[in-house]
Amino acid sequence: MAYSFSGIFLEQCRRYRPAVLDSFVKLVETGFVELMEQTYYHSLASLYEEKQEFYEQVKMHREIIWDSFGLRPTTFENTELIYNDQIAKMVDAMGYKAIFTEGVIADPNYVYRPKGTDLALLLRNFQLTDDIGFRFSSRNWAEYPLTADKYACWLASTPGRCINIFCDYETFGEHQWEDTGIFEFLRHLPWEIIRHEGLRFATPGEIARDIAPERELTVERYVSWADLERDTSCWLGNALQHACFIYQKRLEAPAKESRDLDLLKIWRTLGLSDHLYYIFTHGGGPGEVHSYFSPYGLPYDASVTYFSVLCDLHYRLKKRTMLADSPFRFATGIDEFTGHVAWSLSGLEDLLEKVDIASLEYHNERGDIAMWARTSLGDDILAEKLESHKESKGEGLRKRLMKTVQEALKRSI
Repeated sequence: MAYSFSGIFLEQCRRYRPAVLDSFVKLVETGFVELMEQTYYHSLASLYEEKQEFYEQVKMHREIIWDSFGLRPTTFENTELIYNDQIAKMVDAMGYKAIFTEGVIADPNYVYRPKGTDLALLLRNFQLTDDIGFRFSSRNWAEYPLTADKYACWLASTPGRCINIFCDYETFGEHQWEDTGIFEFLRHLPWEIIRHEGLRFATPGEIARDIAPERELTVERYVSWADLERDTSCWLGNALQHACFIYQKRLEAPAKESRDLDLLKIWRTLGLSDHLYYIFTHGGGPGEVHSYFSPYGLPYDASVTYFSVLCDLHYRLKKRTMLADSPFRFATGIDEFTGHVAWSLSGLEDLLEKVDIASLEYHNERGDIAMWARTSLGDDILAEKLESHKESKGEGLRKRLMKTVQEALKRSI
């Protein structure tokens, strides 16, 4: 058995229900339960063009798992099993041994190797998983009622090297209520499984260790376990979702430049995938599932609420950091960008310590920073003071620029 907890869930356990966390700690202490890594905020950070936030959230998750359980997970499970080759390479570079995704890209009952990595790629068997997660209590299902012995027989007759049953935790008691018999099913299932000679239980880490990859897999497009499409349209399938995603993503640099841990936490909390999940507007079965989990009456209500909160955060960041209308990108020549970008006056102060003198001299001679202060920050006083350093060079230029920016920041408080 394996569990994957978001960091934000563990935070809530600590704050509101410590006994819940204690129960999971006791399960892990049995030695039969593996914990998997994911993003701290169950976010879509793996979809950002710049991947630094993804790395930071995985590091944060690694720390809270260690603090809570004293374990270092070796298996990675990205938010909602979102996956492609690029994600696999990032996870491999972070030292993990295995990664999970949805079993739509190959036969899910084998282990694979993502192209260009040393990872074991494990695939969720969604057919056998959904027999429990969605069809278990459906009286219209030809196999109803599903009993433990019947399910164990299905597992035993399934060809392949492994069967990965990967359910949402709320399957047991929420998707399938107690009166459906789901807990009786679970109570008998282990005994029915071990009656079959060819079946045994294993954790993801054990599967990755013991079963050799069948072949190498290339997955260029994003896949996930969400809805019928098994892609990212669950969160980015309409214009409202896309606009909110872009807005939240655009506030990353300002939130980090603010040096305000509370504002950064708010920004990251607004990156939970659930916010975009509630703005899903397609109908049919998937639409019913989205509506079931949403606290809002309509997807439109969810989008208005989410966008309004993002606007409020934007306003707070603008006050806190002197946020610019557009970023300043450092370069050493035409189209010769250094990769350093400032979204605010606070961010500019940080970068003035790091940027090469050649870049500072290039922009100072052209008056670029002064122009940015005037047109994007709307600060004519700062622009005039920056222009007064036109003849400065070397480290003297750096010191004068920093002093001028620091004075402007004090003036803005």
